[in-house]
Amino acid sequence: MTDTATVYRNATVFDGLADAPVQSAFAVRGDRILAVGTETEVRSAAGEGAAVVDLDGAFVMPGVIEAHAHLAMFGHAQGKVQLRDCTSVAQIQQRLLEARAMNPDATIIEGVSWLFDALPDGVTQPTAAMIDEVIDDIPVFLDANDLHSTWVNTAALRAAGIDRDTVDPIGGQVVRDDDGEATGFLLETAAMDLLADYLDGIRTEEEVDGHLELAFAAYLAAGVTGAADMGMTEQSMAALRRRLDRDGRLPFPVTAHWWLSSTGDPASDLAQVERAVQLRDELEATGTPWLKVVGVKFILDGVIDACTAAMVRPYADGSNADPIWSREAATPVAIAADRAGLQLAMHAIGDAASALAVDLVEACERANGTGTARRPRIEHLESVAPETVARMRAHGIAASMQPVHCDPAILDNWMAMLGDQRAEDGFPWNWFRDVDVPIALGTDAPTAPHEALHNLFIAMSGRSSIDRALPPYHPERAFTAAQALAAATSGAAHVGAIDDAYGRIAPGFFANVAVLDIDPLSAPTNDLLTGAVLLTLVHGEVAYRRP
Repeated sequence: MTDTATVYRNATVFDGLADAPVQSAFAVRGDRILAVGTETEVRSAAGEGAAVVDLDGAFVMPGVIEAHAHLAMFGHAQGKVQLRDCTSVAQIQQRLLEARAMNPDATIIEGVSWLFDALPDGVTQPTAAMIDEVIDDIPVFLDANDLHSTWVNTAALRAAGIDRDTVDPIGGQVVRDDDGEATGFLLETAAMDLLADYLDGIRTEEEVDGHLELAFAAYLAAGVTGAADMGMTEQSMAALRRRLDRDGRLPFPVTAHWWLSSTGDPASDLAQVERAVQLRDELEATGTPWLKVVGVKFILDGVIDACTAAMVRPYADGSNADPIWSREAATPVAIAADRAGLQLAMHAIGDAASALAVDLVEACERANGTGTARRPRIEHLESVAPETVARMRAHGIAASMQPVHCDPAILDNWMAMLGDQRAEDGFPWNWFRDVDVPIALGTDAPTAPHEALHNLFIAMSGRSSIDRALPPYHPERAFTAAQALAAATSGAAHVGAIDDAYGRIAPGFFANVAVLDIDPLSAPTNDLLTGAVLLTLVHGEVAYRRP
């Protein structure tokens, strides 16, 4: 790394703060931002001999911090059969046949992102028989768009050892017919846990490493220069550490939240916190800035599309779901994690689950005091009560939200499951802004497209990036361009407790920068869908350059 500075000139430079004035130049020395301001000011700070890069009027912003990522899952999903645009079971079946024809020696087929809207009218859940019609000799695993349920064929049930005697795990369900036989649809922890042993067991280290490589490359091309991995497991951690050992760094910094599973055994639940602390301390001892364990992840409920999110009032069909973590089980685990200095990140999509999340933070405050810099966060918040938003503000709880989950192209089933005013009160971004709840915007890929500019488009318009003809979903709640950019950069850094070094183009901050061919502050919002990232810098080095 050289001590010679590089001046980047002839640009529109967005600092990362919504109310900061734009500048025209910045300079980098080593891995840090040296100066930002007018070209004259920046050249003076850089001194004699500085290299100069003319950006030809491009827009410069801090690199996007993906506030809610699943790196290995995202990379893995890129190699699965893509089903998000399928509008019928017949189309899904055709995709599977095409995948089989392309790889006739395959021993397994995996697909991702099917939507409930593709099922026939009056059918609310898929069955193994629907897949068996076209592929019945090898296992087929199809993840729903939200990754909270999996649709499998009969061969997959056999391979995973799931039959009439399989016990449902806490927070999950193997859907069964009237005779008690598994139908081929697994909900929540039944999808996540019962299939994990089989699927993890057939993946090699090289395959998992390849998944991470795909994820990093895709994110860098989208202007992402950091990520909070919201479901870190032993397999993913091992792959990241292999990469770190090999290269001495990662393609960009990753902060990890350790995945917690409700086991039904208090000692086992607490042991998961102890493992997160152990990993945190091991990584801290190395001094690496590239990988840190910063928190734990509770999956408090499921999703609205499958009626597994915990709601205060029942769904339109009269059903409801309990939280995956009971209050009794979650409270001591949350207190232990908070006492250890781990950030609480809590998946809560239903209004009952988000209220429980605030209750857990209050329990931590009672047990551990209120003077800590804990920065708890709630993920998703798709259906939330106004009083919960007010409580979040009172307790310093941040909102981590994903505008791509609000794309009108995927909302029909979501709205139908709620069936009342709650269908119109979803994704209330303005409620959080109005009371100054800290906000981070992410994508939760692969549950939604990962492109940062598409995410910003939906945040700024409420419109669909998939089907432009659809009307927007409550555009009056949308972010201004400056608010959206800030929430994806400095806001994400603040919520992730890394705002001392990331999320801004300011002196002393790491030089993580994205250069765009459009100016989101002044261009028509539609241009975000065709805009491109020209250059991505990570710690001052070129990590991506558009071909």
